[in-house]
Amino acid sequence: MNIVCLDLEGVLVPEIWIAFAEASGIPELKRTTREEPDYDKLMRWRLDILKEHGLGLGEIQRTIETIEPLPGARAFLDKLRAITQVIIISDTFSEFATPLMRKLGWPTIFCNSLTVAEDGRITGHKMRIQDTKLTTVRALQSIGFETIASGDSFNDLGMIQASKAGFLFRSTEEIKSRYPQIPAYETYDELFTAIQGALEN
Repeated sequence: MNIVCLDLEGVLVPEIWIAFAEASGIPELKRTTREEPDYDKLMRWRLDILKEHGLGLGEIQRTIETIEPLPGARAFLDKLRAITQVIIISDTFSEFATPLMRKLGWPTIFCNSLTVAEDGRITGHKMRIQDTKLTTVRALQSIGFETIASGDSFNDLGMIQASKAGFLFRSTEEIKSRYPQIPAYETYDELFTAIQGALEN
C-alpha cells in the first residue's frame, strides 16, 4: 500500500518565515532550511531575532492569515488525494499550520509545536521526534506502507532518499546540483505525473 509524503512550505504554500520577514521588515528571517540544514540551529537563531525585536506568536499568526496556497496547490492536492493517501510532513508548527490547512481542504499534517508564554512570546519549540521527516517515513514503512516523498529543502532529503520514489520540487540549484540522482520538477503537473508513475510500479 502506498502513501505520499509531502513537504509543506515551498511545495504547497509560500515559506512562512520569508513572508513574515517581508511583513516585519527583518530580512534576516528569510533564512530557511534551503540554506541551513540544521533545523534546531535555525529555530534558535530565529527565536533570538524575535526576542530582540519584541515580536511574538500573534504577529506571526497575523501574517500567516494573509498567506494563500501556491497557485495550483489545492487542485494538485485534491487530485492526488483522489488516487492515494497523502500526509504532509513538515517542520513547521501546529500554531502556524492551522489557517493554511483550512485553505488546503484540511489534509493530514504531522508537524511540531511551540512553547509560548502568556504574553505571546515564543520561548521555544518542541520537535515531535528527532529527524521528524525521515523518522515518520520509516515508521510508515514499518506498518506496511511504501512511501513516495517530495520536498524542496535539505531537511526533506532524508525522507526522499528513504522512499521507494522521491522527487525534488521547486528546489534550489545548489540542492539539485548536489543530488543529481533525485528527479527534480518545477510544475504540479510534472510532479503529479511522476507520483502517478511511482504508484503504478
